[in-house]
Amino acid sequence: MAAQYCALCRRTAFAGRRHRYSAAHRRRLREALGRLQEEVAAARAAAAAAGEDGGGAVRPYDPAEHDRRVWCLCCGRGVRRDGRRGGLALPRAGLLQHLAGPEHRRETARFWRENGAEAAERERFLVPAEEYERFARALEQALAAHRQREEERIQQMAAGIREAERRQRETVQAALQLQQEPEPCTGPSVGSSPVAPERDASCNADQPGPSGMQAGPDLNWMESGQALTFIGHQEAEGRGNVHTGAKPPWLTEKEDGSKQQIGPSYEEFLKQILFLEEKQKLKKLPAERVGANFDHTSQTGDSWLPSFGRVWNHGRRWQSRHQFRTESGEKKKKR
Repeated sequence: MAAQYCALCRRTAFAGRRHRYSAAHRRRLREALGRLQEEVAAARAAAAAAGEDGGGAVRPYDPAEHDRRVWCLCCGRGVRRDGRRGGLALPRAGLLQHLAGPEHRRETARFWRENGAEAAERERFLVPAEEYERFARALEQALAAHRQREEERIQQMAAGIREAERRQRETVQAALQLQQEPEPCTGPSVGSSPVAPERDASCNADQPGPSGMQAGPDLNWMESGQALTFIGHQEAEGRGNVHTGAKPPWLTEKEDGSKQQIGPSYEEFLKQILFLEEKQKLKKLPAERVGANFDHTSQTGDSWLPSFGRVWNHGRRWQSRHQFRTESGEKKKKR
C-alpha cells in the first residue's frame, strides 16, 4: 500500500486513505478547526456590528496590534487579520476579505476532501459574498463619517487658535494704549501750599520731552517687596564687548592702520599640524623596535649600505661584531 503524507498530523501514514479516519487524525482535525472557527466567528461578528451602526469599524492604526496574521488551515498560509487605509486600521477586514474570496472557497473544498471533515460544517468557515458586500458598504460609510469628524475637529481647533490669537492681540493693544496715555497733571490751584513746585517737577518727569526723560526702567509692574534698584547704565569709553555694541577684537586696527592679528599665524598653524602628524605616527610604532635609538650622526662612506643592527643601536653592525669578538678574546685570556 502506498505511503501518504498527512500535512495536518505532519507524518507519513502507510495505511493509505484509512489514516484520515483514525482517532489521532480526527482529534487533530477537530482542534485545528476549532482554532480557525474562533477567528471566523470573531470576523463575522465584527462584520455584523459594522453593518448595524458602524461602531468599531475604524480605529487608529497601531503596528503592534493591527499587524497580526491568522493561520488559515484550509489554504495553508498566514492571512493578515486587519485591513489598513492610510493611518486607520479596519479590524477583521483582511480576514473577511480572504474568507469571502474564491481561492479560500476552492482550498476549503480540497481540505475537506483530503482530511475527511464533516461536510455540514464547511459553510461555517466561509463568508458569503453578499455578507462581505454589506460589510464593505458599512466600512465606506464609517470611513466617510470618520473623515467628517476629523474635519470638524480640525476646524474647531483652528477656531480656538484664532480666538486665542485675537485675545492676545487685544491684550497687547490695551497694554500699549495704557503706556502711551500720560496721567493727567493738575496745576497749582489758587491759595495752594508752597509745595506745588515739587509736584510740578514730579509731573514733568512723567511727561515726554527733553525735560521728562526717564532715567531708568519702569518698575511699577513688579510686585511689592520684589522691586529692584536701578543704578544706571554702566558704560565705559572705548571698552566693551560685542554684546554692548563694541567692535570685535579681530576688527580693531592698530595705530599704523593694520588690523590686529588674533591667534597664531597660518604658518604656525601648519607647523603645529605637521608636528602633531609626526607625533601621531611615532605613537603607532613600538618603542623597543630595532633602530629606534639609532645614532644618525655617525659618518659612513657612500659605498656602505645602511645597517643599524648593532646591539646598542649605536654605530654600525660590523662595529658590534668587532667589539663582541674583542670582549670574548679578553675573557678567554683571563681564564
